[in-house]
Amino acid sequence: MKLALYLPNFRDKVTVPELEDLTGLAEDLDFDSVWTLDRIIVPESSDREEMQYAFGMIDGFPKGLPVSSRGEFLQGMPLIPWLAAKTSKVRIGMSIIDTPYRSPGVLAAELSTIDHLSGGRLNVAVGSGWMPEEFAAASASHIFPKRHKHVRETLEIMQGIWTNDLFEYHGEFADFGRSGFGVKPVQQPHPPIFFSGLKDPKRSASRIAKYGLSGWIGIQDSPEDIKRWRTEIQRELDDLDTSRSVDDLEISSMIWFVITDQEMDQTPMGKGTNLLAGTAEQITDMLKRYKEAGLTMPFLWPPFQDVPVAKTLDDMKRLKEEIMPKIDAM
Repeated sequence: MKLALYLPNFRDKVTVPELEDLTGLAEDLDFDSVWTLDRIIVPESSDREEMQYAFGMIDGFPKGLPVSSRGEFLQGMPLIPWLAAKTSKVRIGMSIIDTPYRSPGVLAAELSTIDHLSGGRLNVAVGSGWMPEEFAAASASHIFPKRHKHVRETLEIMQGIWTNDLFEYHGEFADFGRSGFGVKPVQQPHPPIFFSGLKDPKRSASRIAKYGLSGWIGIQDSPEDIKRWRTEIQRELDDLDTSRSVDDLEISSMIWFVITDQEMDQTPMGKGTNLLAGTAEQITDMLKRYKEAGLTMPFLWPPFQDVPVAKTLDDMKRLKEEIMPKIDAM
């Protein structure tokens, strides 16, 4: 099982030195990767839990974000080249890039440059976004009803630019003649592409098969959720004309992580369950269940509040030194 750190750049208060400490420790502990979070705005309506949709469109979650509209969070995209400069071993990325907020051609070209800055350590994770208020702030409200199509076009444009000397595309969201976009990625044929799937295994399987995707990323998935997703994605792949298997994929999930002194209530509460929040013994047991279920890389997500970075640094060390040897020995 690989370990990924989900940097807490989306918080009411976080500093660059704190992110640097977390990143440096992840590299020292031989984590597989470090990821940032893509969040452009927090609407003021979120503070009153009056947003149009619940967080992530997840059933049972409030119609508000866990960060204040006046919070001093850091943008995830500029942190990716910063991570390239601050590290030498871990892979880097943002989970997930909401494609409707970016021009596909510009995004592809910039990611190629970042792959060079990192010496070929870039992961690319894409998704459609879910917050109409954020689409409006990104001047992309017109894309919201067609956001899944925008992801498809972005995938096609990225792969076309990355694998052709000159490339042209004529679609709904991009229309350009044969052009060169500068350097190709260091990684050939291109960086690994992950897809965020929160609701629809059929859509996930279709994109995995058509675009040769490398990984799937969920959020707060229980071991039972992971088993279900793997089974349903494989079933959909079996129905397609493809040799792809779910076993080819990196199966990941963004999961809140903190080691506590007292046992936490592990009663299933949907996406709000304390999955990797609990004592060292509880987390050990849960990671064993995850490994058996087929989770290959948990994204360790420090809680949004009440857990200082110093505590997360200690928890990362305990996880790597005390817990993971028991998981690896399975």
